[in-house]
Amino acid sequence: MKKLITLVLSITLSLIFVSQSKAENQFTVSGSIKDAKTAEDLIGVVVFVKEKSTGATTDINGSYSIKLPEGTYTLSVSYLGYTKIDTVVALTKNVSLNIVLKEAHVAIAEAVVSAKKENDHVTDLKMSSEKLSIETIKSIPAFMGEVDVLKSLQLLPGVQSGGEGTTGFNVRGGSADQNLVLLDDAPVYNASHLLGFFSVFNADAIKDVEIYKGGIPAAYGGRLSSLVDIKMKEGDAKKLAVEGGVGTIASRLTVEAPIVKDKGSFIVSARRTYADVFLQFSSDEALKNNRVYFYDLNAKLNYNLTEKDKLSLSGYYGQDVFKFNDDAKITWGNKTASGRWNHIFNDKFSSNVGLIYSDYNYTITSLKSTEAFKGMLEIEDLSIKTDFNYYANSKNTLRFGFNIIHHDINPGSIEQQSDQSVVNDLELDHKYALENAVYISNDQELTPKLSVQYGIRYSFLQNIGGTVYKYDSNMENVTDTIEYNSTHIHKQQGGFEPRLSLRYTIDDRSSVKVSYNKTMQYLHLISNVAGGTPLDIYMPSDEYIKPQEADQYAAGYFRNVHDNMFETSVEVYYKNMKNQVDFKDNVDLLLNNNIEQAVLTGTGKAYGAEFMIKKQKGKLTGWASYTLSRSERKIDGINNGKTYVATQDKPHSVNLVGTYQLSKRWELGATWVYASGSAVTMPSGGFEYNGIVVPVYTERNGYRLPASHRLDISVTLKGKEKPNQRYHSSWNLSLYNAYGRQNPYSIQLRQNEDDPKITEAVQTSIIGTIIPSITYNFKF
Repeated sequence: MKKLITLVLSITLSLIFVSQSKAENQFTVSGSIKDAKTAEDLIGVVVFVKEKSTGATTDINGSYSIKLPEGTYTLSVSYLGYTKIDTVVALTKNVSLNIVLKEAHVAIAEAVVSAKKENDHVTDLKMSSEKLSIETIKSIPAFMGEVDVLKSLQLLPGVQSGGEGTTGFNVRGGSADQNLVLLDDAPVYNASHLLGFFSVFNADAIKDVEIYKGGIPAAYGGRLSSLVDIKMKEGDAKKLAVEGGVGTIASRLTVEAPIVKDKGSFIVSARRTYADVFLQFSSDEALKNNRVYFYDLNAKLNYNLTEKDKLSLSGYYGQDVFKFNDDAKITWGNKTASGRWNHIFNDKFSSNVGLIYSDYNYTITSLKSTEAFKGMLEIEDLSIKTDFNYYANSKNTLRFGFNIIHHDINPGSIEQQSDQSVVNDLELDHKYALENAVYISNDQELTPKLSVQYGIRYSFLQNIGGTVYKYDSNMENVTDTIEYNSTHIHKQQGGFEPRLSLRYTIDDRSSVKVSYNKTMQYLHLISNVAGGTPLDIYMPSDEYIKPQEADQYAAGYFRNVHDNMFETSVEVYYKNMKNQVDFKDNVDLLLNNNIEQAVLTGTGKAYGAEFMIKKQKGKLTGWASYTLSRSERKIDGINNGKTYVATQDKPHSVNLVGTYQLSKRWELGATWVYASGSAVTMPSGGFEYNGIVVPVYTERNGYRLPASHRLDISVTLKGKEKPNQRYHSSWNLSLYNAYGRQNPYSIQLRQNEDDPKITEAVQTSIIGTIIPSITYNFKF
C-alpha cells in the first residue's frame, strides 16, 4: 500500500513540476465571486482568460485561482442566469480580485437547466453527472404541489424511480442503498416523508443539486452507484428576505438576513403538512383521532471571520408522525449538523475542515396498557472531513484529504412501557465501526484539447467492540459468542479505489469523454423491499459480510448545436460488481440478531446506454432522454445459482421534461415518463393442501410488472411586476397523473373468495387517479 501511494504521489508531483518548470515569472490572480444581491458564494463560475484560452471555475467556497506569465489579460467571467463581465488585470505581481455578479433579468432566467457556461457540457471534465438549479426543479410539475428534489433527479437518464410515489431511486442498475445522499456533507439515510411520497429536502432552503452517476471525485466514497450532493442556501448577506408558500397539503416559510452586512448571514426554513388538521373535522371518530403529518426545519449560518477565514454552520431536523387513535404512535426522522471552516493560506493553497453529525431513527410506541411497549432502531454517525486544494498552476489543481466516520448502529430494541404489558424487553446487539479514507487527485490540462482528472482513494472499515457470533460450517448454529471491549478492533478490511476521467475536445462544439471508477461500500441495507421503508436499517461489513465493490467503465460523446441552444450526448457504461448482498427466500429480517445467517452474497453486472437532448435557450426549454439498460445478479443459494435480473432492472425508460414561457407572467410545465415494469418473483406452480392451493416459487425475478407511464402538467401565473416592487407572488396549479394511469406497484396472490382452490393475481396501485393541487408562493 505504501509503495503504491508513494508512486501515485511521485507521478502527480512530477507532472506538476514539469508544468511549472516551463514557465518563468508567473503570477497568480485569485479571489472569490459572489452574488451581488445576496452576497452568496457562487459555485462553478467560469473565469476565462481570453489571451491564453485557459481559465478556472470557482470551487465550493466561490474561490478561484489562475497562474499566468507576467502580462496584461482580459478575464471573462460568466455564469448562466447572470450578466457576463470582462475585466482587465495587469499581472506584475500576485493579484487578489474579488468579483460580484448581477442576475440577468431576462424572461427565460427561471427556465435554465443548470447554472454553468454555455458549452460547459462539452468542455467540462465531468461526465455521467448533472447539476440542476433550484429554479429548474421548481419549474417541474410536482406531486401535491410540493417541489421535490429527489423526484426531479428521477427524470434524468440512468436514474430510475424505486416505485410509483416513492423518492427511492436506482442509478445505473444499482440498488437504492448504493446512493450516497449528502446535505451540506452530512449523509441522509432515509430521505423520504410520508412513506416516500415526498423527500425531506425543502426546495426553498436548497441552493443546487448535483448527481454523479460515474466519474465520482476521489474525495467521495462509501457507496457503489452514485453521489447526490445537495447544498443549502447561505442566506442573504445584504438585506432581510422572506419567502414561502401555502399549498394543498403543506405550507412553507423561509427567512434569511444578514448578521453583519456583507460579512455574515443566516437562513431558517420550515415546512409542515396539515392533513391532521383536516382529520379533526371528520365525522368518523376513528379518523378524527388519527394524526398523520410531517415537518422539517433547515437552518444555516455563515460568517467571514477574516478575509481568509470563513465559518459555516448548518443543520436539518425532520420528523414524520403517524398516530392511530389511542392505540399506537409511529415516528421517524433525520437530524443532521455540519460545521465547516474554510481557510485560505495563500493564493494557491486552501483548506476545508468539517465536523459532521447525522442521525436517523424510527420509533413505534404501543399505547395499549396490556401490550404497551416502545420499539426503536437508529443509525448515528459522527465524522470529520478535511480537504485541501492546491492550485499549482493554470494547468494543475491538486486536491487531497481524509475523512473518518464513526458508525453507531442500533438494529432494533423493544422496551416494556407498563407493568401490565405482556411484551418482553428485547435489545439487538449494537454495531460499532470506523469508516476511514484518504485520497489525492489532480485536474491536469495536458494539451489545449486534452485534460485528465486522476486520483486514488484508500478506504477501510474497522469493526470495534460489541458481540461476534461464531457458527458451524453451514452457518446454521451458533458455536461460540465473543464479547469485545469498546476499543478493540476485531476486524479490518478495505482497499484502493482508483478514479480516472479524461476529456478530448474535438472542437468548441464537441468532445469525447471516458471515465473509470472503483468504489467500495461498507454499509448494507437490511431490507427485501425495493422501494425502501422507514424500517430499513444498515449493517456494517464484518467477519461474514464483505464490502461491496464495483468497477465502472464509461464513455460518451457530447455535442452542442445551434449556438449552444441544444446539448446532446450519448453515454455507454459497464459496471462489474462483487459481494452483492441479497437475502434468503422467506427470511425474517426484522429484529433478527443473527442477520448474517440470512445474508447471501455474489456477483452482479449492469450495463446500458443513455441518450439525451437538452434545449436551454428560448421560450421552450427542457430535455428528452432515453435509457437502455440491464442489471443482473448471480448469487449462490438464489435461483439455483443461475443469473437472474435484479429487482431494479428496467430495460427501457423515457423522460420528457418541458417548460414553455407563454409570457412574462404565464408559464407552462409538463413531464411524461415511461419505464419498464420491475422484475418480480411469481409462483411457477402449486400444490393442493387441505383444499388450499399453495404456490411454489422456483425462479427469482422471473416475471415483470406491466410498464409504468405518467403525465404531469402545471400552470404558473406570476403576479404583476411594478417598478421597485419588493413583494412578488405566483399561483401554481398542477395535475399529477393527468390521465389517471393506474401504474402497478405490486402484484399480490390471493385465493378466490368463491373457490379457494383458485389463486388469483391482484394488482395494487399506489396512485391510480388524477391528483390536482394549487399553491400560492410569495417572496419579499
